Amino acid sequence: MPAQRPEDVDNLFAKALNAGDLDALTALYEPTASLTPSPGTKVTGTAAIREALGKFVAGKPRITLTPRVVAQAGDVALVTASWQLAMTGPDGKPAEMSGQSLEVVRRQPGGGWLFVIDEPFGAGA
Repeated sequence: MPAQRPEDVDNLFAKALNAGDLDALTALYEPTASLTPSPGTKVTGTAAIREALGKFVAGKPRITLTPRVVAQAGDVALVTASWQLAMTGPDGKPAEMSGQSLEVVRRQPGGGWLFVIDEPFGAGA
């Protein structure tokens, strides 16, 4: 089910990530969207986003987040979310991260919302 409100994109992201559903995660992005999977690293396009998110899915993450809409102008919205993530790190040890994301989402012709820009580490990254 597509996101019916701007903040629903984050809720669907959490659900898909916790389920390890890479297809559902990738489907939350416009074809030319950008994602910053780690500070200083930006990827563009769903193929690159899928590859970056696949690395997170491999760590069997559990994320909780609390999204809110900062501003909306017609079919574009600025969303932020506080998030906490626990996963298995590349070294096999438990790892935890948290942050405050910043995202631009856009209403699609069918009415659902998708990520255009996804900055999980916020403006400071």
